[in-house]
Amino acid sequence: MKTYTTVQGDMWDMIAYRTMGSISLTDKLMMANRKYLGFYTFPAGIVLAVPEIEQKPMTEGMPPWKAGDI
Repeated sequence: MKTYTTVQGDMWDMIAYRTMGSISLTDKLMMANRKYLGFYTFPAGIVLAVPEIEQKPMTEGMPPWKAGDI
């Protein structure tokens, strides 16, 4: 599992975007670091666990007629 060390002023969504590529994954980051849920804005020096995210195939969510030839 990767880690991220906070910088003064970091927020959950910003960390999720930087480390996992999307703010929509903020909930997964938060659940992997439950003991820090009391923080909205972080001080410097907190080491957070960054969960591994399963990569979805490029064809997932595409219409069947478009997904076939990728």
